[in-house]
Amino acid sequence: MSNKKDRYKILATGLALLMLSPVAEALKVNSRGPLLNDEQREEEFMDWGLGMFVHWSHDSQLGSVISHSMVGASEQYVDRYINELPKTFNPRDYNPDEWMEIAKLAGVKYMVFTTKHHNGFCMWDTKTTDFNIMNTPYGKDIVKDYVEACRRHGLKVGFYFSPEDFIFQHRNGRDIRRAAGRMDDGFDELGVYNKKQLDELFSNYGEIDVMFFDGRGMEELTQYIHKKQPNCLVTRGEMETPEQRLPKEPLAGPWESCFTLGNQWQYKPTNEEYKSGTELINMLIETRAKGGNLLINVGPDPRGVIPFEQERRFRELALWMFINDEAIHDIRPCKVVGEDGIYYTQSKDGTAVYVFLTEFSGEKNKWKYGERKNIVLKELKATGDTKIFVLGQNSKFLEYQKNADPQSAFKQTPEGLEISVMRAQRIYNNKRWPNTVVVKLEHVDFK
Repeated sequence: MSNKKDRYKILATGLALLMLSPVAEALKVNSRGPLLNDEQREEEFMDWGLGMFVHWSHDSQLGSVISHSMVGASEQYVDRYINELPKTFNPRDYNPDEWMEIAKLAGVKYMVFTTKHHNGFCMWDTKTTDFNIMNTPYGKDIVKDYVEACRRHGLKVGFYFSPEDFIFQHRNGRDIRRAAGRMDDGFDELGVYNKKQLDELFSNYGEIDVMFFDGRGMEELTQYIHKKQPNCLVTRGEMETPEQRLPKEPLAGPWESCFTLGNQWQYKPTNEEYKSGTELINMLIETRAKGGNLLINVGPDPRGVIPFEQERRFRELALWMFINDEAIHDIRPCKVVGEDGIYYTQSKDGTAVYVFLTEFSGEKNKWKYGERKNIVLKELKATGDTKIFVLGQNSKFLEYQKNADPQSAFKQTPEGLEISVMRAQRIYNNKRWPNTVVVKLEHVDFK
């Protein structure tokens, strides 16, 4: 979003010295209003790298797209959706600690939960509408349990909130459609209603770390949140948040890209096509190399359980992160994103560069156990202090092959820095590991 880009351009050119003046707050204005995310918190956000998005509402019972089936629906459908469907929503197996255990193992640092999607169904104990979780057979505050579980497991608490509210539109004689509740089209009552709901969410559950708005009217609500909890980071509403895509080039400032694991945000029991674990890992690598965070979605089933197909993608990611997390967390992008089949990140102090050899990942290109690769990194050059490591392995031994020499090496050539590394850690029983190997280079320079 251009206002944030402009702010970072100003910082880059030195004009940010203006912010040192006594009128700094008066100058800190953009098209969204006078209040912005705290810059120190944005730096922390850039450290986190990976978040888990959770899309879940009472229509997960049907396995439909979340909320959007109400648009263009018959009156009979809408009536049943509003009046019948809550009567059968009973996620008796909901255990947010299980969600957090999966997330934390996979290296997730923050969660974002759909407190209210466009349908207007509230997953907390709200006094603003009867269209909420308390009026279901389950009858308990799901948001409360979610927040408490996040804190037990040391994960940052994030909320998703849609200002566009289909049930509010319907009950106020409006057609159900996206963008029908804009704050500038004479529908001011919705703005008041949304603020009452945010008052509950930001008063009843303590400090909230992340807010993700989705819909018209988020500019005003972003300012509202900054006033209520200045330490809360607003992602969508203030940052660039590309959805279901990665930018071709790095974006200015902190940003976040959100993706589904399959082709639907909410639980889809049939006709779903999931990304492979390798695809998920390589998406994370590319995102971090371009300076962003990846917010990857799960859709719990109607019982409250993350489906096995989704869980196993996160467990494959967990194994890879167990080996390579230092190249993903607390890093910054390099001045060069990468080169053919390779991505780079660097430690925050700039002493280490991480080289992601994605060209040798996937079933067709996977790197055989015990095989040595010689790769020329055209963008890097060695110094007198350069050292090389393969993350996760000591490069001393190759199991059952006592004469093998898995030591890593490098040499400077006219074409670039040539590295020679062996995949010497046995990750799977059959030794067939299809995911990206990461090389750590200390004290190297970019050309």
